[in-house]
Amino acid sequence: MEANTGGGGGGSGVLVVSRRMIRPEFKELPPEHDTTVHLTPWDLRLLTVENIQKGILLPKPPTGGETLVEHLASSFARALGRFYPFAGRLVVEEVDGGASPASSVSVSLRCNDEGAEFVHAAAPDVAVADIAASLHIPRVVWSFFPLNGVVAAHAATESLPVLSTQVTELSDGVFIAMSVNHVVGDGTNFWEFMNTWSEISRSSGGELGISPSASTSTSPPLVVKRWFLDNCTVPIPLPFAKLEQIIPRSEHQAPVQECFFAFSAASIRKLKAKANDEIAGAAVAISSLQALLALVWRAVSRARGLAPRQETAYVVVVGCRGRVGGISSGYMGNAVVPGAVRLTAGEIMERGLGWTAWQLNKYVASFDEAAMRGALASWPRRPDFFSVLSLLGGAAIITGSSPRFDVFGNDFGWGRPATVRSGGANKFDGKVTVYEGPDGAGSMSLEVCLTPAALAKLVADEEFMGAVTTP
Repeated sequence: MEANTGGGGGGSGVLVVSRRMIRPEFKELPPEHDTTVHLTPWDLRLLTVENIQKGILLPKPPTGGETLVEHLASSFARALGRFYPFAGRLVVEEVDGGASPASSVSVSLRCNDEGAEFVHAAAPDVAVADIAASLHIPRVVWSFFPLNGVVAAHAATESLPVLSTQVTELSDGVFIAMSVNHVVGDGTNFWEFMNTWSEISRSSGGELGISPSASTSTSPPLVVKRWFLDNCTVPIPLPFAKLEQIIPRSEHQAPVQECFFAFSAASIRKLKAKANDEIAGAAVAISSLQALLALVWRAVSRARGLAPRQETAYVVVVGCRGRVGGISSGYMGNAVVPGAVRLTAGEIMERGLGWTAWQLNKYVASFDEAAMRGALASWPRRPDFFSVLSLLGGAAIITGSSPRFDVFGNDFGWGRPATVRSGGANKFDGKVTVYEGPDGAGSMSLEVCLTPAALAKLVADEEFMGAVTTP
């Protein structure tokens, strides 16, 4: 066995039992299989970002150990048969510079079926309640995730898998985590894969002593080919000789802590009603999520002690599936556009929840497909790469994920998840992750990452905690 340090300390008691590469199991080869997938600006600008890391906490299965692991590995292989790009590898190639020496490279995804990593680990001293019942997220959770400290470009420079999963057996439960290269897919793709894997598992769980359920998959056909503007050069050349040049150096960041907050459907309805009442007459409808994020923005600004004239930014993302022509619901790849709403702390505090939510609402409503296409067209000439360092400084918040992702439907055959958590990747002061709530029907949950001092003030904030559901 090997210890798993989790890339952030606190990994004591988590031991890796085994690791292997799982190749996809196909019912039949898709027609476009064994091809190179060229990457879009939306994909390439995430080469400097760490992997997507999310996982679910499940109750104890009727059978554990190798029987459980082999069942999960088998269903994982079948899920890879549908999402076969996740079994591929990122590759770097020099771009022909003509008469002059090559000075640029391209990065592509090669669907070569090399496989995805499957890790079996054990944490016998960790119980479900240690995670699910704790407001503060214990750091040991980061050790439940593989490929820690890896940015997307490392998969190309170090020949790493683009997907790795870790099944960690706890004293009375199982934590199933995945780490997905962000260049290869976004949160929609992540949860679609998890949904497929769990469905295959529960429909074929006879060896675990559970009654297999009928398949109810309604997933749209997978669209592997990326979407490009008509005049875009494919593959897109990146203007440097070595991909290593863009890999960010390790920078000292302020230590952070995390809390997990649940909001009942009733609490969310109350927040939404309050926000809409405060801007009555504005001819706009504030959504549940906008009301919740406005609550977060106000409370975090107070917790940070921002001066009234201090500018603060909330970074949100707008999904392009169904919003941009040519990007279908089954599109595999990144299809989100980030943007920032900028206000002063004084405005947020003085003008109230509804007005703050209104500013978020206006940003989403102002999504301009023409402007988005213009940004895509100019990116190859002046490529920029996302960096969390640009968001640091103590005044920004960025929210990732979505309450629309099906988290709690991931029953692998022996019960729904008790809760959801993310790993240590992309964690910094101001990172907020939103999930659907365990009760469904409009409930939501938030994972909030702040400096210890700010987080302590947040959990003492009356407006914020008054909306949180008590465990």
